[in-house]
Amino acid sequence: MSAPSAPGRLRFFPPTGWLAAYRLEWLSSDAIAGITLAAYAIPVSLAYAALAGLPPQVGVYGYLLGGLGYALLGSSRQLAVGPTSAISLMIASTIGALAGGDAMRYAQIASLTAFAVAVLCLIAWLFKLSVLVRLVSDSILVGFKAGAGLTIIMSQLPSLLGVPGGGHNFFDRAIKLAGQLGQTEILVLAIGAIALLCLLLGERLLPGKPVGITVVAVSIVMATLLGLPGLGVPVTGQIPEGLPGLGLPTFGLLEFDDLFPLAAGCVLLAYIEGVSAARSFAAKHGYALDTRQEFLGLGAANLAAAFGHGYPVAGGLSQSAVNDNAGARTPLALVICSVTLGLCLLFFTGLLTNLPKAVLAAIVFAAVYRLVDFRALLRMWQVSRIDFYAAAIALLAVLLLGILQGVLLASIASIFLLLARASQPNVAFLGRLPGTGRYSDSARHEGIEPLVGIIAFRPEASLLYINAETILETVLVALRRSADVRLVACDLSASPYIDLAGARMLHDLHDELAERRVTFCIVGAHAQLRDLRAEGLAEKTDSDQWLRSLDSVLGGSHTDTAAR
Repeated sequence: MSAPSAPGRLRFFPPTGWLAAYRLEWLSSDAIAGITLAAYAIPVSLAYAALAGLPPQVGVYGYLLGGLGYALLGSSRQLAVGPTSAISLMIASTIGALAGGDAMRYAQIASLTAFAVAVLCLIAWLFKLSVLVRLVSDSILVGFKAGAGLTIIMSQLPSLLGVPGGGHNFFDRAIKLAGQLGQTEILVLAIGAIALLCLLLGERLLPGKPVGITVVAVSIVMATLLGLPGLGVPVTGQIPEGLPGLGLPTFGLLEFDDLFPLAAGCVLLAYIEGVSAARSFAAKHGYALDTRQEFLGLGAANLAAAFGHGYPVAGGLSQSAVNDNAGARTPLALVICSVTLGLCLLFFTGLLTNLPKAVLAAIVFAAVYRLVDFRALLRMWQVSRIDFYAAAIALLAVLLLGILQGVLLASIASIFLLLARASQPNVAFLGRLPGTGRYSDSARHEGIEPLVGIIAFRPEASLLYINAETILETVLVALRRSADVRLVACDLSASPYIDLAGARMLHDLHDELAERRVTFCIVGAHAQLRDLRAEGLAEKTDSDQWLRSLDSVLGGSHTDTAAR
């Protein structure tokens, strides 16, 4: 059973809540979860650091320091924070051009990006910007994840095949890889294929077990015993021992317009992925997640990573699932994981020298292939074409433009999708339900009695500038198709808000009907809509009818006429 929540204290410093309610019997569960998470984190962090184009130990720094930072200010009890595949690829594809081939500058920009992510998270927390992330629809995320997964897989195939690879986007990489297939190193391919097979089988047959660290250990032993480095198999090489040195990032490396898009893309990715995972675990364990507080947790994690010369980190579903399945009760599991990783950095990095890079590529492949969800894309095609098109835009944007430009374009596409949906509201043309004083959409229900000489319509959305013209055109088309219309009634009971464009639309509709000598009335207006008196509609329509129901205005037989 999870610790009880402390809503008042959770807002500012969550540990005061979960530590005050901590039970001694939870310590063993948190300790096991922390050690298990560390066993998972070591191979994954090494692989993601290589994906990001950084030294392998930098990935471990991200888990060590990011977990400590999140444990201080994050509101989830099971979320595990560290490097992720999408952010790692975003760093690799963006910083390379900014660093100009200088490895030291590359690492400095990566740390500076983590610091900028922390600053943006603080700004987002101050201005309560968590609501903006909701503009990114689930369909956009499906397409983005599929594009990111395919791009990451394509970036790792050269390491699995033992070829140089190269290219700027998915298709460029695919073309270059196709031209290098004749250079495939059979031994490297065999090592990577066996490691990948073991990882996939272990995931299926031994869920929740530290399969990754086992594969790493076995591959290191075999590489050492068989002398694989001497046979030309690429390995990680010597990893520096010791804890990360703390210090301020190097400022002034980039102009603001170069740094901001990268940091903003990392924030968007990290927050969406982290909150999505954290919500699922909060629902599972029955406690409240503070989505605004998550900005502080994410910011603290990235600030710690920046001071430790790491790169941006985020909460991920896979590592959090490992943490949860191992029994994590509180963020103390993250602290124990960090301590375990620190001990490994101090005493055991020498053991990783002969780790084949093909194994790291297999670890990345096994971690990201689930991002490509073709079933979800097919389901969208069958159920909602507009959602499918949005997902396709996100997928193609990532494949063509890269992770950073893809996520930004996907966010813009999500906003336009929202506007497109809002611009095409359903306009229900109403008829009477037989034997009642109730009215319903004639197009959606059978047996509706038509209204003779009357058009009654109900816009099922707020009347705004983006849909006012569509509503007007829809009503005028219905008017042209009807004969001997003497009354048009606008039921605003399903329209909670109206702006100036919506008011002008009602004016225009009244004027058009007046020319045809057709009476126009408004019914079912909400409180905000009744403010239209100031817009002059009271002089054109009977404002006494605005509060009345449709049936009372049309002279129906029932007074209780709640629209359906």
